[in-house]
Amino acid sequence: MVRILPRLKRIQLTPVEIRDLADGLMFLAELVEPENTTQTDLRDPADQPVLATLTSAKADYLITGDKDLLALADRLSILTPAKFWSRHGN
Repeated sequence: MVRILPRLKRIQLTPVEIRDLADGLMFLAELVEPENTTQTDLRDPADQPVLATLTSAKADYLITGDKDLLALADRLSILTPAKFWSRHGN
């Protein structure tokens, strides 16, 4: 997040505001162990731990720009940052 937000033109946050946001989210985060499952239709096997964590956490969304993960958005709650921001931003 700290690396990505500065690259998004429509988000006008200073580096200090981005760091504060990241620090605040760390207090809200819950650590989970990824399930030992396999998605057979995953285009990039290196993304397997990401999907396993999404499932284990029972997260509302996975927010990513990764095209291989976004290919599964029709079945899983995977959104681009822009799509998430349009739904939940100011």
